[in-house]
Amino acid sequence: MAYDENALGFIHSIYTGGMVDGPGIRTVVFLAGCSLRCLYCHNPDTWYRMRGNSKTVAEILTEAKKYRSFYKFSGGGITISGGEPADQPYFLQELLKACRENNIHTTLDTSGCADIETATEILPHVDLLLLDIKAFDAEKYSQITSQKIERPLLTLRHAAELNIPAWIRYVLVPGLTDDLNEIRELSAFLKQFANIEKIDVLPFHKHGEHKWQELGYDYELADTQPPSEEFLSEVQEIFK
Repeated sequence: MAYDENALGFIHSIYTGGMVDGPGIRTVVFLAGCSLRCLYCHNPDTWYRMRGNSKTVAEILTEAKKYRSFYKFSGGGITISGGEPADQPYFLQELLKACRENNIHTTLDTSGCADIETATEILPHVDLLLLDIKAFDAEKYSQITSQKIERPLLTLRHAAELNIPAWIRYVLVPGLTDDLNEIRELSAFLKQFANIEKIDVLPFHKHGEHKWQELGYDYELADTQPPSEEFLSEVQEIFK
């Protein structure tokens, strides 16, 4: 499969040794730039491309190949995250193609908010879709992200049509995404997708709050506390 090794992307950072963003031991490439403005974002420093460094597909691949023995031993590979990686569609597509050509497993960690044309070009090159569903109610989704709910749901449907395995992430934020009726509706909706392998309910945390303060952004969830272990378990049971 031919790919453009000179395709240029804006990279916020690269983390080696990740074990939560897909199977096995992974190199996680965080792309710079994101069109979402999630209220609970813990990486607001990735919102703008200008905060990233430019790297080519070849440079990323050279770095990743250093850890191929770890990928092979653990069933790992590369996870492309952000920011929102689909906001750099050409670079993302070429990096995914390069990984496949070199037998490196890929996970795409995305909000799924790319337009359908972009998703159609990118998804065939993805080995695992790690999809963040921020909310199921359309109005609430827009409130949280400034985007529309339809796009991630279409992304999930398209992945299912291509039989691409998917992991779903849902962040449980007290007072925002903790409506049990909405959660039950989302759970019922997800049951129709045979390609979903797991659903992770992630408790809201405040680890990124200091970044908002340092960047001079207004953090609306300053008074919000993480959910209790009991409530987290209750929501996890709904998805089970």
